[in-house]
Amino acid sequence: MSRFSLPQDPLFQQLNTSLGYDRRLWPHDIAQSKAHAEMLAAQGIIGDDERDEILRGLDAVAAELEGGTFDFDGGDEDIHMAIERRLTEIVGRVGGKLHTARSRNDQVVTDLSLFVREEAHATAELVQELAETLVDVAEAHLDWPLPGYTHLQRAQPVYLSHHLLAYVWMLLRDRQRLRFASDEAAVLPLGAGALAGVNFDTDRTLVARELGFEAVSPNSVDAVSNRDFAFDLLHALSVCATHLSRLGSELVIWSSEEFGFVTMSDAWSSGSSIMPQKKNPDAAELLRAKAPRVVSHMTALHGVMHALPLTYNKDLQEDKEHLFDAVDTVQLSLRAATGMMSTATFHADRMREAAADELIAATDLADLLVKRGVPFRECHGIVAGLVRDAVDNDRALSSFSAEELLAHSEHLDDGVAAVLQQSSWLESKVSEGGTSLARVREQLAAARDALQ
Repeated sequence: MSRFSLPQDPLFQQLNTSLGYDRRLWPHDIAQSKAHAEMLAAQGIIGDDERDEILRGLDAVAAELEGGTFDFDGGDEDIHMAIERRLTEIVGRVGGKLHTARSRNDQVVTDLSLFVREEAHATAELVQELAETLVDVAEAHLDWPLPGYTHLQRAQPVYLSHHLLAYVWMLLRDRQRLRFASDEAAVLPLGAGALAGVNFDTDRTLVARELGFEAVSPNSVDAVSNRDFAFDLLHALSVCATHLSRLGSELVIWSSEEFGFVTMSDAWSSGSSIMPQKKNPDAAELLRAKAPRVVSHMTALHGVMHALPLTYNKDLQEDKEHLFDAVDTVQLSLRAATGMMSTATFHADRMREAAADELIAATDLADLLVKRGVPFRECHGIVAGLVRDAVDNDRALSSFSAEELLAHSEHLDDGVAAVLQQSSWLESKVSEGGTSLARVREQLAAARDALQ
């Protein structure tokens, strides 16, 4: 018997089904169904023999899904109903007892919680691999100078190791956010029923223990309507993708002929359909383009949840595609970034030549005057005038005579020559977190400790 006198319109069936994408939740649905069956038997709600039959059937269903032999039916609305249908086909009427004391509302959100926990952990592992790769690359290029940039204009020199380690600290924050998302999904919704709880004396703590949850949801209304943990994962993925986009952008810029700081491996490059000479950093470019895709998924979920009345609404079905695609996109991007960085070839001469631009020692000259008691703002003006003189006359700062320097300021004496030696620009940055080699070595050790 059915509540309805008319069959569903085929277009509504097409709109309503989620089987095309939620079938990837099947391992989680099988796991929670087993735990639920164990609990039902432990509480005397079903018999032990019924539990055993259900568990046998679930194992058979899992084998079919794992082996690709599961026969999906045109009437299967989602993976949850598909599994229950097939279970009943295998074990008979007892399969229908599995859904005692649960609703698809709490079943679906439990599967999604399990998914978030698993994928947050897996993504954190990929973040770890990329961070470890960047530390290795930084250590291999410890004392290679290159210009640091602001506004994409040469600003102050840094070591390549110092620059790459900036991404390591971004990734460590990404790892922390992913771990937080995993922790937030560790509260069991199952047992909330449709929204008000269930009419049976269930043991939710037993189910939580079986599935590895740390607690059970304290409010059944919140349990079935909560998707905060999905937001947490999407936020972590969005920030991580943004970090990867910045790395990709720099690889694109640095690999151009105009910079020539790095050559990407052929394995991570593409050619042109018309220009035989081209070697394009397409993989790095795609790291840039994937970020807004991930961020848009987080925004879309906000649109789904915005002003949504409690408790369950079919709108919540639209959480999965956003979450699934964001997870897949970031995990692929992390693997690609690791591959690119582990095979990239950096060019010391080109970087050193760019870092030898004396104009990027301007701040060091200003600091020289500060150490002689001149207020920094006055120093800034003095050095700016000297730089303008050099630019207007197409001269290097080191070409100015002692008399010309003194004409700009009585404090610009013989000490200027020492400051203009390239090594001094780097090794003078002795502050904690700075780019001097001693500080970079400290930073490398701290990064390795953090990664362990």
